[in-house]
Amino acid sequence: MQNQGTGIFKYLRGDKGIWCIMMILSFLSILAVYSATGRMAYRYQDGHTAYYMLKHAGILAAAWITMFIVHRIKYTHFAKLSKLMIGPVILLLLYTLTVAAVNDASRWISIFGVTFQTSELAKVVLVVYLARVLTKYQPEIKDIHSFWKIVWAPLVVCGLIFSENFSTAALLMLTCVVLMMVGGVSGRYLGGLVGTGVLAMGLVFAVCLAVPEESLPGRLATWKSRIEGFASDSEEAYQVTQAKIAVAGGKIIGKGPGNSTQRNFLPHPYSDYIYALIIEEYGMAFAVVVLLLYLWFLRRGISIARRCQGSFGSYMVLGLTFMLTLQALVNMGVAVDLLPVTGQPLPFLSMGGTSLLFTALSVGIILSVSASVQAQERQADAAVATASLRRASLGQEVGAGGGLKD
Repeated sequence: MQNQGTGIFKYLRGDKGIWCIMMILSFLSILAVYSATGRMAYRYQDGHTAYYMLKHAGILAAAWITMFIVHRIKYTHFAKLSKLMIGPVILLLLYTLTVAAVNDASRWISIFGVTFQTSELAKVVLVVYLARVLTKYQPEIKDIHSFWKIVWAPLVVCGLIFSENFSTAALLMLTCVVLMMVGGVSGRYLGGLVGTGVLAMGLVFAVCLAVPEESLPGRLATWKSRIEGFASDSEEAYQVTQAKIAVAGGKIIGKGPGNSTQRNFLPHPYSDYIYALIIEEYGMAFAVVVLLLYLWFLRRGISIARRCQGSFGSYMVLGLTFMLTLQALVNMGVAVDLLPVTGQPLPFLSMGGTSLLFTALSVGIILSVSASVQAQERQADAAVATASLRRASLGQEVGAGGGLKD
């Protein structure tokens, strides 16, 4: 029988590795956010240098409470919840676009005084919903009619996110495509879907490059400037240049905690470019450790999915794990100038509000599946142990009976 844990792990169900990863990232996040925001807090909060760090610690605490509550819920309940939520999420995304048309609040809405980014909620709901429909239509997964029943939600949700948040829509659609591949959707249909998407994006970017920036509407002008800034060696974007200086200054072992100089020049060193600040203060060696933590998280998620007896839990864990890991890799790629600027935060490291809470929600769901897997394994181990005892007992009885007979 598996050990159910001692100490704090008596109360934390699920994969211990993922819990440890979250603990390490949370601790590092507090250190990095304090270093990144100390000067800003001193300037804008009457010398209270720990203001933003304490605020972030409070949000982290709320994220941990969210993760703890969610991981105690039986994961099968999320299938029904996603079915109920997919419609309201689409309506919220439509409402967000309406708000954007009025006051340029392109990604955020406020409901009952709570301001949040609708795309963050949409990401979690869509992945869980997709896991549900992949499980539901598994018997006829290769059929074209089933394909459209599966793919409509990713197309609608990602399409609504696309106009105002291209990077989020692209990462979410890639996650959905990978999940559909794992779920057994016909490669011919997926190939057509991906090919059509690539062709459409090529046309959009061609228009962006051909039309003057001042003539482009909405986010197209931003996309054009980012593409040109990434492709040009002579005129790099300001934030990319500052991030490169931070990375170069960190070298192997870094300048030491709190000794960053680029935090005074980097835009958003506490969120989008927190990885560059970590490299500057802790060095490339420690930055590799952070990268390995996210890869370890991916490995633990794959392990949970492989051990899960139900398709829904397996697909859900794979989708959420891949989505969070991909987001982390993109953020780190931007920080070291391997990718164009996207604005994606580093999961559980960047300072944030509702984005951090929705990340905790995703991890909580993964841990819920893991807890169920461990419970099933304990039951199986107990059944094997009971059967072994019975066989041993029968053997002893036969042996004892044979002795009396002789």
